Amino acid sequence: MIIETIFSTLDEGGKPDFAPMGVLWGEKFVTVRPFRDTHTCSNLLSSGYGVANLTHDVLAFVQCGLYKTVLPFFPAKVVPGVVFQETCSWLEMEVVAHGGSDERAELRCRVLHKDRQKDFLGFCRASNAIIEAAIMATRLTFFDPKTIIEKLDHYGKIVEKTGGETENKAFQLVQEYIRKREE
Repeated sequence: MIIETIFSTLDEGGKPDFAPMGVLWGEKFVTVRPFRDTHTCSNLLSSGYGVANLTHDVLAFVQCGLYKTVLPFFPAKVVPGVVFQETCSWLEMEVVAHGGSDERAELRCRVLHKDRQKDFLGFCRASNAIIEAAIMATRLTFFDPKTIIEKLDHYGKIVEKTGGETENKAFQLVQEYIRKREE
Protein backbone atom coordinates (compact mmCIF):
# COMPACT_ATOMS: atom_id res chain seq x y z
CA MET A 1 0.00 0.00 0.00
CA ILE A 2 1.25 3.47 -0.86
CA ILE A 3 1.23 5.90 2.08
CA GLU A 4 1.55 9.66 1.59
CA THR A 5 4.48 11.06 3.57
CA ILE A 6 6.62 14.14 3.75
CA PHE A 7 10.00 12.70 2.87
CA SER A 8 13.09 14.49 4.12
CA THR A 9 16.66 14.17 2.91
CA LEU A 10 19.89 16.14 3.19
CA ASP A 11 21.90 17.39 0.24
CA GLU A 12 25.69 17.03 0.10
CA GLY A 13 26.06 20.33 1.96
CA GLY A 14 23.71 19.22 4.76
CA LYS A 15 20.76 21.38 3.64
CA PRO A 16 17.36 19.74 4.33
CA ASP A 17 14.91 19.04 1.53
CA PHE A 18 11.27 18.13 2.15
CA ALA A 19 8.97 16.64 -0.48
CA PRO A 20 5.58 14.96 -0.46
CA MET A 21 6.21 11.36 -1.43
CA GLY A 22 3.97 8.35 -1.67
CA VAL A 23 6.01 5.39 -0.44
CA LEU A 24 5.34 1.66 -0.50
CA TRP A 25 5.05 1.12 3.24
CA GLY A 26 6.42 -1.84 5.16
CA GLU A 27 7.46 -2.57 8.73
CA LYS A 28 11.11 -3.38 7.93
CA PHE A 29 11.50 -1.99 4.42
CA VAL A 30 10.02 0.96 2.53
CA THR A 31 10.22 1.47 -1.23
CA VAL A 32 10.62 5.06 -2.45
CA ARG A 33 10.06 5.89 -6.14
CA PRO A 34 11.14 9.49 -6.76
CA PHE A 35 11.50 10.96 -10.23
CA ARG A 36 15.18 10.90 -11.19
CA ASP A 37 15.38 14.69 -11.67
CA THR A 38 14.30 15.51 -8.08
CA HIS A 39 16.31 16.56 -5.05
CA THR A 40 14.87 13.60 -3.16
CA CYS A 41 16.35 11.16 -5.66
CA SER A 42 19.70 12.92 -5.84
CA ASN A 43 19.97 13.21 -2.06
CA LEU A 44 18.97 9.59 -1.42
CA LEU A 45 21.50 8.32 -3.95
CA SER A 46 24.32 10.51 -2.65
CA SER A 47 23.73 10.22 1.11
CA GLY A 48 21.96 6.87 1.32
CA TYR A 49 19.54 8.08 4.02
CA GLY A 50 16.04 9.51 4.32
CA VAL A 51 13.18 10.06 6.73
CA ALA A 52 9.49 9.32 6.01
CA ASN A 53 7.34 11.68 8.11
CA LEU A 54 3.67 10.88 8.74
CA THR A 55 1.63 13.99 9.38
CA HIS A 56 -1.92 15.24 9.07
CA ASP A 57 -0.61 18.77 8.35
CA VAL A 58 -1.89 19.15 4.79
CA LEU A 59 -0.58 22.72 4.59
CA ALA A 60 2.96 21.32 4.97
CA PHE A 61 2.35 19.00 1.98
CA VAL A 62 1.43 22.01 -0.17
CA GLN A 63 4.22 24.26 1.14
CA CYS A 64 7.06 21.82 0.53
CA GLY A 65 5.56 20.19 -2.56
CA LEU A 66 4.64 23.26 -4.57
CA TYR A 67 6.64 26.07 -2.99
CA LYS A 68 9.77 24.12 -1.94
CA THR A 69 9.51 25.46 1.61
CA VAL A 70 12.04 24.13 4.11
CA LEU A 71 9.78 23.05 6.95
CA PRO A 72 10.69 23.42 10.65
CA PHE A 73 12.70 20.39 11.75
CA PHE A 74 14.84 18.70 14.36
CA PRO A 75 17.71 16.22 13.88
CA ALA A 76 16.92 12.58 13.19
CA LYS A 77 18.00 10.25 15.99
CA VAL A 78 19.86 7.50 14.09
CA VAL A 79 20.55 8.61 10.51
CA PRO A 80 22.08 11.79 9.12
CA GLY A 81 18.81 13.57 8.41
CA VAL A 82 15.99 15.68 9.78
CA VAL A 83 12.46 15.12 11.05
CA PHE A 84 9.58 17.49 10.25
CA GLN A 85 8.81 19.27 13.52
CA GLU A 86 5.04 18.73 13.24
CA THR A 87 5.22 15.07 12.28
CA CYS A 88 3.14 12.53 14.15
CA SER A 89 5.57 9.66 13.63
CA TRP A 90 8.51 8.90 11.40
CA LEU A 91 10.81 6.24 9.99
CA GLU A 92 14.54 6.80 9.63
CA MET A 93 15.96 4.69 6.79
CA GLU A 94 19.01 3.73 4.79
CA VAL A 95 19.00 2.85 1.10
CA VAL A 96 19.95 -0.80 0.63
CA ALA A 97 19.17 -1.29 -3.08
CA HIS A 98 18.25 0.83 -6.06
CA GLY A 99 17.02 0.37 -9.58
CA GLY A 100 14.05 1.67 -11.49
CA SER A 101 13.61 3.21 -14.92
CA ASP A 102 15.10 6.18 -16.75
CA GLU A 103 12.26 8.32 -15.40
CA ARG A 104 11.94 7.03 -11.82
CA ALA A 105 14.33 5.51 -9.37
CA GLU A 106 13.18 2.67 -7.16
CA LEU A 107 14.99 2.70 -3.83
CA ARG A 108 14.54 -0.04 -1.26
CA CYS A 109 15.18 1.36 2.19
CA ARG A 110 15.71 -0.51 5.44
CA VAL A 111 13.98 0.99 8.47
CA LEU A 112 16.64 1.69 11.12
CA HIS A 113 14.52 3.64 13.60
CA LYS A 114 10.84 4.37 14.24
CA ASP A 115 9.56 7.09 16.54
CA ARG A 116 6.47 9.13 17.28
CA GLN A 117 5.48 12.29 19.06
CA LYS A 118 1.68 12.39 18.75
CA ASP A 119 -1.29 10.48 17.38
CA PHE A 120 -2.05 10.63 13.68
CA LEU A 121 -5.58 11.99 13.45
CA GLY A 122 -6.02 11.01 9.82
CA PHE A 123 -7.15 13.16 6.94
CA CYS A 124 -10.55 14.77 6.62
CA ARG A 125 -12.11 14.69 3.15
CA ALA A 126 -10.78 18.21 2.52
CA SER A 127 -7.22 17.08 3.24
CA ASN A 128 -7.53 14.21 0.76
CA ALA A 129 -8.87 16.61 -1.87
CA ILE A 130 -5.98 19.01 -1.27
CA ILE A 131 -3.39 16.27 -1.61
CA GLU A 132 -4.98 15.19 -4.90
CA ALA A 133 -5.10 18.82 -6.10
CA ALA A 134 -1.44 19.32 -5.15
CA ILE A 135 -0.43 16.17 -7.01
CA MET A 136 -2.34 17.44 -10.05
CA ALA A 137 -0.57 20.80 -9.74
CA THR A 138 2.80 19.06 -10.04
CA ARG A 139 1.63 17.34 -13.23
CA LEU A 140 -0.25 20.07 -15.09
CA THR A 141 1.16 18.98 -18.46
CA PHE A 142 -0.76 15.69 -18.09
CA PHE A 143 -4.14 17.48 -18.12
CA ASP A 144 -6.00 19.73 -20.55
CA PRO A 145 -7.11 23.13 -19.13
CA LYS A 146 -10.80 22.10 -19.00
CA THR A 147 -10.00 19.04 -16.86
CA ILE A 148 -7.90 21.14 -14.48
CA ILE A 149 -10.77 23.61 -14.01
CA GLU A 150 -13.28 20.79 -13.46
CA LYS A 151 -11.05 19.01 -10.94
CA LEU A 152 -10.27 22.22 -9.02
CA ASP A 153 -13.98 23.02 -8.85
CA HIS A 154 -14.69 19.53 -7.51
CA TYR A 155 -11.87 19.68 -4.94
CA GLY A 156 -12.91 23.21 -3.94
CA LYS A 157 -16.43 22.08 -3.08
CA ILE A 158 -15.06 19.32 -0.86
CA VAL A 159 -12.69 21.73 0.91
CA GLU A 160 -15.45 24.28 1.43
CA LYS A 161 -17.81 21.64 2.83
CA THR A 162 -15.44 19.66 5.08
CA GLY A 163 -12.30 21.74 5.69
CA GLY A 164 -11.23 24.20 8.31
CA GLU A 165 -8.99 27.26 8.21
CA THR A 166 -5.79 25.29 7.51
CA GLU A 167 -7.36 23.32 4.66
CA ASN A 168 -8.80 26.48 3.11
CA LYS A 169 -5.38 28.17 3.24
CA ALA A 170 -3.71 25.10 1.72
CA PHE A 171 -6.27 24.93 -1.10
CA GLN A 172 -5.84 28.63 -1.79
CA LEU A 173 -2.09 28.05 -2.20
CA VAL A 174 -2.74 25.21 -4.65
CA GLN A 175 -5.06 27.45 -6.68
CA GLU A 176 -2.48 30.28 -6.73
CA TYR A 177 0.23 27.88 -7.84
CA ILE A 178 -1.89 26.56 -10.72
CA ARG A 179 -3.01 30.05 -11.74
CA LYS A 180 0.62 31.24 -11.97
CA ARG A 181 1.60 28.20 -14.08
CA GLU A 182 -1.26 28.82 -16.51
CA GLU A 183 -0.31 32.47 -17.14
